[in-house]
Amino acid sequence: QVQLVESGGGLVQPGGSLRLTCAASGSILSIYDMDWYRQAPGEQRELVASSTSGASTNYADSVKGRFTISRDNAKKTVYLQMNSLKPEDTAVYYCNAEVLAAGTYSLLRVWGQGTLVTVSS
Repeated sequence: QVQLVESGGGLVQPGGSLRLTCAASGSILSIYDMDWYRQAPGEQRELVASSTSGASTNYADSVKGRFTISRDNAKKTVYLQMNSLKPEDTAVYYCNAEVLAAGTYSLLRVWGQGTLVTVSS
């Protein structure tokens, strides 16, 4: 079984910073894409940042220049550094990964449980 566990959310003032961490565990052969999504109250879940196993990255226009996605493949971990946070960044942030599972050799899309980020004064 493959799991993703996020951490690092919390309450921060506008202009502040947070670093989210997502660690994968379980029977994993390979991890391909590792992405961050977010979902604000009453809104649809949206892609914030994506990272391929080849280290290319993409960002939503709303976070370009403020957020940075990075990953440590040896630790099966992806990070999201969020700077210059705005109230509109308030949301539950979810990690998502494309994983090749050991044993079954199945290609899975796995979600974490989410971590809440609140930007407020």
